[in-house]
Amino acid sequence: MKNSRTDIEEESIIPPVLPTYARTNMAIERGEGVYAYDQDGKKYLDFGCGIGVNNLGFCHPELVEAITEQAKKVWHTSNIYRIPGQEILAERLAKHSFADTMFFTNSGAEAVECALKMARKYHYENDTPERYRVITFEGCFHGRTLATIAASGQEKLTKGFGPMLDGFDHVPFYRDMAKVEQAITHKTAAIMIEPVMGEGGIKPVSSDNMQILRDLCDKHGLLLILDEVQCGMGRTEKLFAYQHSGISPDILCTAKGIGGGFPLGACLATEKVGRAMTVGSHGSTYGGNPMAMAIGNKVLDILLADGFLSHVEKMSFDLRKGLMKLRHDFPDVIELVRGIGLMLGLRLKVTPPADFVAKALEQGLLLVGAADNVVRLLPPLIIEKEHITEALEKLTKVCAEINRELPDPQSEEE
Repeated sequence: MKNSRTDIEEESIIPPVLPTYARTNMAIERGEGVYAYDQDGKKYLDFGCGIGVNNLGFCHPELVEAITEQAKKVWHTSNIYRIPGQEILAERLAKHSFADTMFFTNSGAEAVECALKMARKYHYENDTPERYRVITFEGCFHGRTLATIAASGQEKLTKGFGPMLDGFDHVPFYRDMAKVEQAITHKTAAIMIEPVMGEGGIKPVSSDNMQILRDLCDKHGLLLILDEVQCGMGRTEKLFAYQHSGISPDILCTAKGIGGGFPLGACLATEKVGRAMTVGSHGSTYGGNPMAMAIGNKVLDILLADGFLSHVEKMSFDLRKGLMKLRHDFPDVIELVRGIGLMLGLRLKVTPPADFVAKALEQGLLLVGAADNVVRLLPPLIIEKEHITEALEKLTKVCAEINRELPDPQSEEE
């Protein structure tokens, strides 16, 4: 008979929740707009958005109403039946993007998995089954499944999970993407990239480089897959980040902000790619369920409303201007500011991102760390000027504290 937990409390045992996260010792009990409140009632300005998920803040009244009304009707039916909300959302997303068709998922990793299957199936159906390899970029992040960690190739993600799924070729994040051509072979099926690298340190791909990648795909008969899980859905001032460049992908993955906090993702594709995905080639029990569709349609209502994305653009300008001044005032703390829209990063000179994020937490500001010694600022898209002012005041206090802790260069010389 299995011992109860109380019988073995004194032993060192694993907690009921698998310890895979280095969690901050703080729990958010409730949220309202751009503010979160912990169990002690302390108030935090949220510039992390649950890692770019809560694009419309906490408890947006229109989202609350949408989910409440749907909850009174039906939560789940499975995809063995038509789900009208899927048809509506798909038609609307297609109208405002390159896509002709799409598959709804519960997460970003699932959307990427769908994209990878689409790429392989497309080439199989076009009598080139040997084309299965996908070119990805060092520092990328595409999810935590076996396929998506293989796509990343980073040891911190793959260690202990080998052997890795074959099919990915990793190249540097080039300043000149023309160099990617060196990695293309007769087995290459696609190039996959984040238009703005998120976990990798807020690194945007220039419009010129996006065009180069599109041209390379056209030249060699490859598919261009864009991972907009973090940078899509209004985060960069446009509905999708690729729309800054004027090119179109063949497949696009989105999630996070598309559900405003409710689990939802989507894999968008052109007709030529979508035709390869026939009945039985893919599926999901929960993907595109009626609850998710009610939320997704309402989120899109808000994002596409007159003036909404213009507001994001204005807030982005104000926030970036403030961050540039912060960098000027604290050059020993902040090396550079980069990003686009309300997806901005502070590259720190010496301080680890975790330390900066912890000090910001003490000031009542929620931020998110990233690679390349970067701290991410991913505020809700509904922020106003006063929230930017408040955030900059808190960031100034954090930078001042770090600046005081830095060693004195003169004393080191002595």
